[in-house]
Order: sequence, then C-alpha cells, then structure tokens
Amino acid sequence: MTANAPSTSSGNVQEAPGRVVFVGAGPGAADLITVRGARIIAQADVIIWASSLVHPGIVADHKPGAEVIDSASIPLEDLEPHYRRALDGQLIARVHTGDPSIYGATAEQRQLCDRLGVAYETVPGVSAFSAAAARMDVEITMPEVSQSLILTRLEGGRTPMPPKETVRGFAQHGATMALYLSAARNKVLQEELLAGGYPPQTPCIVGHQVSWPDEMMLRCTLGELHATMKEHHLWKHTVVLVGPALAEGPMVKRSHLYHPGFRHEYRPADPQAQDELRRRGALADPSTCSTHEETR
Repeated sequence: MTANAPSTSSGNVQEAPGRVVFVGAGPGAADLITVRGARIIAQADVIIWASSLVHPGIVADHKPGAEVIDSASIPLEDLEPHYRRALDGQLIARVHTGDPSIYGATAEQRQLCDRLGVAYETVPGVSAFSAAAARMDVEITMPEVSQSLILTRLEGGRTPMPPKETVRGFAQHGATMALYLSAARNKVLQEELLAGGYPPQTPCIVGHQVSWPDEMMLRCTLGELHATMKEHHLWKHTVVLVGPALAEGPMVKRSHLYHPGFRHEYRPADPQAQDELRRRGALADPSTCSTHEETR
C-alpha cells in the first residue's frame, strides 16, 4: 500500500487523525477485496462509492453511523466537501471498482487532496483482467509464448488516446492484451487487432460483469469476436483478453521455475535434467541463477 501526505505534513500518514483512502473494490464479488480494503471500509466515517460500478455488498459492512454516499451522479467538484472532512479527523473511504490505478481517475482526486492539504493513501484491488483470467483458469504469461501483458483501450472513443498508443500498434507484439472500455465498438476492436497482426484463430476470452451474479464468460477466436459479442449484446462492463497464451489444451513449453534442471538458491539442479535443458537451448545457463525469482 502506498502512502502520501501533503508537503506540509510530517511523520507517517497513517498516524494522521484523518485521511482519504482510495480502496480497490475488485471486479464485483463482495469477497474479492483485500482484507486491508475491507477493514478500511468497515472503519470509515464516510464511504464514497459508485453504485453503477461497485457491487453493493462491498460497502454493506460499514460501522453504525457511517455516511454512505453514492457518487454515480456526482462530479469531482461535489466531492470536495466530503474530502475536507478528513481535516477534522474523519476517515474517508473512496471505493473504486477493480484496482484504482487502472482507469480509476484517481490522479485528479489525489491532486484535489494535495490542494486541500488532506492526507491520502491507496489500497490496491483485483482488476477485471486478472479476475477473468482466474475465472477461466488461464495463465496470461506462458513460457516462450507470451511473457508480457498489455493493458489498453480502443482509441477513437470519447477519451482521447496518446498518439503512439493504438490497438493496432500494440497488437504487433503478439503478447497477451487486456482491453477495457472497448466493448461498444467491438467490430472496430476486432478489425484493429487483426490489422495489427494477430491471426484470426487467436484465442479470446470475453468477460462480462466478471464475478457479479449475472457474470458471462465466453471463449471465441479473434475472427469470431465481433459476432460473439454482438450475439450476446455485450457493449459495456466487459473486458476482452486476447493472445496465444490463452489457448486451451496442453502447454507448449513448461516454466523453468520448477524444472528439476534449474538451480537456484533454494534448490540444487539435477545434473541430467540440467544437461537436457542445455541441449534444448535454454536461454540462460542454470548455474548462473542465484535467486528463486530469476528462474521464472
């Protein structure tokens, strides 16, 4: 968890009498929230949440007397009086869907807090892309297939994208992509992914309202993406995962992490298995791996 304080403050922000805490509410299910996030909500004097995005179960366990404010129809300027209450020693829980750092519009809120002289901190949450991957039991970083994840959205919508950030450009890498805020223009999304170089048979996972009671999880190929989303009327609250790592079936390559031929500081290598890895052209000499993490 990160902690920030106004430049005029001193000491640990968590010792401040009041503060704003941006809490990641997760993708929907009331039990897909961190213990720390749930504790902040339960202790908060003021809870600000958007009923259009956050499951009501997330904010249901509040203390008696806590004020619960629905921000679905409230602009940032109208939240200022509530944030000011932190200066009186109150704990303000600002609850955001998914993880606050991903399309959370929290940077402008932190700037507001800085202007007001209000301390703040952030509790991360489970994002829709990771919830969708978990729901479908896939690993998005498969060895020698895709070791990168690109989080982005389709350009051309109401929010401008930086000029160098295009779906077509990112697709050229062939890595796993998680696409947010793009469901309403799914035909264009499919066209741009194909134009960027993904083959039509590239596997896709479509997650609508992931972990909510009306959740819908679908598999299709990229060539079927538009037709699939149109058939099921998916135009909002939907994340799309695309990439070769999402394929069903046996793994093409196994991770070195638990391979008997890889040595690290916690485990010696089996000599025969180590020779096998070398013959297969492992990218790194196993004997050079000194830590557990380096074997990944």
